[in-house]
Amino acid sequence: MLQERIEGKWIDCFANVFNLCEVQAGDVVAILSETQSRPINVHLAELALQRIGAKPFHIVLPSPAQTVSVPIRSTGATDVIQDLAPVKQALGATAMFVDLTVEGTLHAPELPEILKMGTRGLMISNEHPEALERLAPDAELEGKVKAGIKLLRDAKQMTVTSPAGTDLTINLDGAVAGGGWAYTKRAGTMTHWPGGLCLCFPPAKAVNGTLVMAPGDVNLTFKRYIESPVKLIIEDDYITDIVGDNLDAELFRSYIAAWGDKEAYAVSHVGWGMNPAARWDAMQMYDRNDFNGTELRAFAGNFLYSTGANEVAGRHTLGHFDLPFRHCTVVVDGNTVVKDGVLQGPLA
Repeated sequence: MLQERIEGKWIDCFANVFNLCEVQAGDVVAILSETQSRPINVHLAELALQRIGAKPFHIVLPSPAQTVSVPIRSTGATDVIQDLAPVKQALGATAMFVDLTVEGTLHAPELPEILKMGTRGLMISNEHPEALERLAPDAELEGKVKAGIKLLRDAKQMTVTSPAGTDLTINLDGAVAGGGWAYTKRAGTMTHWPGGLCLCFPPAKAVNGTLVMAPGDVNLTFKRYIESPVKLIIEDDYITDIVGDNLDAELFRSYIAAWGDKEAYAVSHVGWGMNPAARWDAMQMYDRNDFNGTELRAFAGNFLYSTGANEVAGRHTLGHFDLPFRHCTVVVDGNTVVKDGVLQGPLA
């Protein structure tokens, strides 16, 4: 277990990220947290904002009661705001808000309304500060991520293959693309730290084929490296079969079925990791309590497939899997952006 105490180097690290976000002296910045948030990160955010002369204030909400019998993990869609108008107004009236909720507001239903008020948001993933320090934003990453996002926005089709047997076709006509590099300067935008992702939400009936989780791929919802192959058959966005006579397959089948919701089987978003500082093997070094897993979503050259809610396709569910794959080849409209798990061309 890593110690959670204030370190001067971590205040410096947080302050550098806020400087990249162009937080100015005198800016009013909200720090959004909940009663189950990681206290040290909340404290570091406050101290760093004060160091650069901003005017932080706290919004601390009670972590809400469980509404389902299934543990909720890895959604990026906190339900802590509960559509409370005073909270939304307080966040929207700031120069920037810092999101330190457990699950994060990236996919929270209230986020679009909050951003339309003119603020911008930085979600700091629920990681130990050691991981945040290692994965401090690199300004060089911004241009590469933007190039990947532009490629996705202009694209019509993505194909994904792997030596393990993945053979997936994704229609991108009408998909909504995005990404992040761990800081944002522009009102109306949201990013997350650690960063380094290019992804999109496909339209309905866009994804078909076979997806094979091989040993060393990752089930981030479980914070678990795959040890035995699991084959997912996907038809018109939905997993229709989970093939595998092993523990990894049994855990996958059990958790996804527990929701009792067809939409939990559908695709949420697809994309690839861009961050060369992020490590695939990092999860092995942390206790589960110290690690939220954003690093493994972002390591350079992974193919990220996620199940669950997808606004573009009109689907909503709390069930969610984030599945980073190694050794895949990702081709977008004939352009190979990832080959055998390695970024190619201008994205490398």
